[in-house]
Amino acid sequence: MNQRFNDPQTVLARLCEESSQDVADIASRWAMSGAMSLTGEPSGPPRQVPVGVTLRMEELAVMIGEINGLLIDGPALLGERAAVAGYTRQGSRSVGGHAQLVKSADKPICINFARPDDLRLIPAWLQEEINPDNRAKLLSSLKKYESQRLMEQADLLGIPLGVPDTEEYEYPAHLIEGKPSKKRAETTLVIEFGSLWASPLCGDLLRRSGCRVIKIESLSRPDGARRGAPGFFDLLNGGKESLSVDFNDDKSLEFLKKILKEADVIIEGSRPRALRQLGIDAETEVENGKVWVSITGYGRTGPRSKGVAFGDDAAVSGGLFLKDSLSFIADAVADPSAGLLAAVIASSALKSGKGWLIDIPLSAVANWMLGTGELPKESEEDIVAEPRARKIAINAPEIGQHNSQLENEFS
Repeated sequence: MNQRFNDPQTVLARLCEESSQDVADIASRWAMSGAMSLTGEPSGPPRQVPVGVTLRMEELAVMIGEINGLLIDGPALLGERAAVAGYTRQGSRSVGGHAQLVKSADKPICINFARPDDLRLIPAWLQEEINPDNRAKLLSSLKKYESQRLMEQADLLGIPLGVPDTEEYEYPAHLIEGKPSKKRAETTLVIEFGSLWASPLCGDLLRRSGCRVIKIESLSRPDGARRGAPGFFDLLNGGKESLSVDFNDDKSLEFLKKILKEADVIIEGSRPRALRQLGIDAETEVENGKVWVSITGYGRTGPRSKGVAFGDDAAVSGGLFLKDSLSFIADAVADPSAGLLAAVIASSALKSGKGWLIDIPLSAVANWMLGTGELPKESEEDIVAEPRARKIAINAPEIGQHNSQLENEFS
């Protein structure tokens, strides 16, 4: 294998290089990806998007193929959930239905009340008496407030909110090198603390590359994607082993830490404090030679690091949406792109033989995908394909399905 893939810093630098290609050809490839059919108003034609979206996803697919021999269609990943669940484009409302592009006093923002608690927090967020179920009144109220104020209060309360021009990371990932790996087993062991899309996709791609992946889920709060389209959860989690953990039980935590000692890669899909308060520290693990992949909305550091984000609103914070007229790009575009990027850099980190902390903010990935922002011309001649998904080869495990055998193996 080419030695340039043995250094994650070199891989990241290569990914950040701008390339020049025929714009019309890029537009045709976007149309064939399946993701174009998810972009634009439902009553209008599918829309073209900045050329960087197609180019970045293609480049990532090529790179993971060069590193691991894994053959995937990068741009098509953006439409997999829609293909499985039967979603379609909804313009200023996200493909998944929860997020919406709306106007504040100074700029468009993205609200995303995906969880019941988000709705209950709306009066505290706006600091006014308002019925959270009265959408017309809510949209009217939002027009009174500057986006900065809305953002600060949302981050304080843990409400997802996409605000353009708030992404401050220069690159789509921040890397910190650790000590040499202590890897002993022939098979690479990946421990996945992830849910929904980005982190499970990273774990899935590593599994398809030959790694053993153990998915960790809380007994009280399992992966929310289990409640979604069953086929999509199977697509991302089939072939993994499932360990259910009671994070409030000392014995359960002690066993989890035994498994972590044997891990080569740890994927974290939550803000750092969640695992840190359990005594699991990324920096310590990296110094012990492990690869730690951290996928968050806004990164581990910075002014929005305590904020919550999902794929649609994080993309808006990274500037990746259509402004004329307001429309989301594909389906939660920051999620699958971040998952693929994470798998590429993690694969390179494993080849390096060292520990690495790989900090990937969804919003920074979206900003990187935006690139120069160059938009192809809309053309009625483009053949627009429907979304498609990879074959579901094996069903995902039930939560805790492998607890007994893992206890026998690692105790």
